[in-house]
Amino acid sequence: MSEKIVLNYDVDSDDFTRAGEASSKVKRKLKLMGVDPDVVRRVAISLYEGEINMVIHADGGTIQVIIFPDKIEMTLRDRGPGIEDIELAMRAGYTTAPDNIRSLGFGAGMGLPNMKRYADDLKIESKVGIGTTVKMRVDIP
Repeated sequence: MSEKIVLNYDVDSDDFTRAGEASSKVKRKLKLMGVDPDVVRRVAISLYEGEINMVIHADGGTIQVIIFPDKIEMTLRDRGPGIEDIELAMRAGYTTAPDNIRSLGFGAGMGLPNMKRYADDLKIESKVGIGTTVKMRVDIP
């Protein structure tokens, strides 16, 4: 692959029937391209966690994935309430998900920690009342 490939997705809020759709499509695309299975797994997990966070905590948003020969960059932008304390939100098990979401098996407080664990780089910019932008990168060896 000598050029970059740009993929764009919309994520709807509170739509658990379609939650994970973008990450599944990206995973399928990377597999078809012959990307290393470990890279595919790391991208899929990171992206899925971010996508689920957008469904649970935000009013939806957009995902852009750019596949380069040496890396995969993911940008997730939401229209949510923003994250008041990013350091606290990064703690494993910390969640602001309501009980009805937790009863569905989501909102265990592992989204951001898993994104950090599986991405080679993670940057979070958030403004309370405006929204959050998450940028992740997974390198292709």
